[in-house]
Parts: sequence; structure tokens; C-alpha cells
Amino acid sequence: MKKNQTVVTEFILLGFPLGPRTRLLLFGLFSLFYAFTLLGNGVILGLICLDRRLHTPMYFFLSHLAFVDIAYACNTVPQMLANLLSPAQPISFAGCLTQTFLFLSFAHIECLLLVVMSYDRYVAICHPLRYSAIMRWRVCNTLVITSWTCAFLLALVHTSLILRLPFCGPHEINHFFCEILSVLKLACADTRLNQLVIFAACVFILVGPLCLVLVSYSRILVAILRIQSGDGRRKAFSTCSSHLCVVGLFFGSAIVMYMAPKSRHPEEQQKILFLFYSFFNPMLNPLIYSLRNAEVKGTLRRTLCKDSHSLLV
Repeated sequence: MKKNQTVVTEFILLGFPLGPRTRLLLFGLFSLFYAFTLLGNGVILGLICLDRRLHTPMYFFLSHLAFVDIAYACNTVPQMLANLLSPAQPISFAGCLTQTFLFLSFAHIECLLLVVMSYDRYVAICHPLRYSAIMRWRVCNTLVITSWTCAFLLALVHTSLILRLPFCGPHEINHFFCEILSVLKLACADTRLNQLVIFAACVFILVGPLCLVLVSYSRILVAILRIQSGDGRRKAFSTCSSHLCVVGLFFGSAIVMYMAPKSRHPEEQQKILFLFYSFFNPMLNPLIYSLRNAEVKGTLRRTLCKDSHSLLV
């Protein structure tokens, strides 16, 4: 292999091929979404840290999900916003691989956290008397540490396989960040091993967890149907349906991106699907999982009242 085929200093992120006015409009809209994502998840993290009544397994998992959503958005959105203002932004080779590694890590950890959270709700609803015995803090910490470890190790495998590839041009990535499939298209070597590992990882990190989530919520659904109170049943259905919508949006878009035949999904359509990762899921998660919760709303109300009282004094 020739030396000039392996030495790459930077890539060019093409972003969205739009006119100046459309880019400016999207910049304002996406900046607003980004601010809501950081604010919503930041509020959740702050409330859980401040109120000891929220120091329970469910909110422990939610705090990790909020942190992942913030990190998720911060990894890709600023680059995209800069690209909207000034198209064809350069990014260094090391910076590109770092962004790919972090994106994969946070995507993997979110998949695993959603499984852990669905199991937590299954135990809480289907085995309420044994909840404290099953979801001990040692168990919760083990589940979270295992999820983070598996996520980072799997992302490291993907990144290491990219590092072995030579890149000999062109260096233009037709995306708004260094997404792994878009980066692999620029390699001037056989990427079948990379594609095989990606597919195997999807089975492990997408299909498997999705099946576990569906099993948990199907058990929860059976338990809900046994509730005698009509109001209680409606409230439980509302909560579970909203959770399943978020899960379906996250897992569904990921499966379409990485497991469906690529010929049916042009690159511009892939960019739109990735917006669900970057914006909509991180923005919806605090609304669906936390801010609709009575305990969280109560904590927020008490915190705001305390702050306003201290200002008056």
C-alpha cells in the first residue's frame, strides 16, 4: 500500500445541500431544539441530585439516561450547527474517529439503559412486594456499570476496525457528522469485515434489547389489564404507551439505518433518520420519562417555590 493512500489529515463534512435561507431557518430551529434538550435533561439531573426522595433505582437509571442524552447531543449537534452556517466544514482524522467512537458509545449505552429501565418498571409493577429485594443498589450499580462497559468496548471494536483501513480519497463525508457507514464509504479497501461486525453488533445491541423491552412491557400490559380501577388502568396505559413510542422511535430508526437494505434509503433520507438520534429522542426522553411524572413535577414545584421565597426574603 502506498504511503499517500494511508495518510489522511482531515475529512470534509458536506452537511445538508440546502440554500442559504433554508440553512439559516434550520440553524434557528435546531438551536432551539438543542437548547431544549440541554435544559430538559439538565433539569432532570439537577432535580434528582437535589431531592433525596428521588434517590431511587428508577431515577438513578433516569439520571444516567439524561446524562447520555446531553452527551449524545453535544457530540453531534454543535458540528451540525456550524455546518449550517458554513457548509463543508473540515474535521481532523482524529476528531472524526473520536466523534464516531463517542456517537457509537452513547447509542449503545442508551439501548442498554432502555432495557434496564423496562426491567425496573416490570419488577415495580408485576412484583411490587419484592421490588426492594430485587432492585438493590448493588444490582442497580452492576447493571449500569455493565451497560457502560459493554457500550464502550463495542464502540472501541468498531473504531479499531476503522483504524486498520487505508483512506485514499475522496475525503468528503456526505453527512453532518462522522457517522460510521459514511466514513467506511471513503475507505479504499475491503470493508466487509466492518460491515459484518456492524450487523452482528446490531443483533446484539438492537434486536436483542428490543425483544427484551417488548417482553417486559407485554408482562406489564398483562398486569395493567388486571387493575380494577378504570382511572388507574388509563393512567398506566398512558404511561406505557408513551414509553413504547420513544422506544419504537429509537430502536426503529436504528434498525432501519443499520439493518435494512441500503438501496432503499438514500443518503439524504439517512440524514433525516439521524436527526431522531441527535434531536428528537434526547429532547423527548425527559418529557416522557420524567417531567410528566408526579414526583418530578412535585420536586420541581418545591424547588421553584423555595428559590422564589429566598429571593423575596
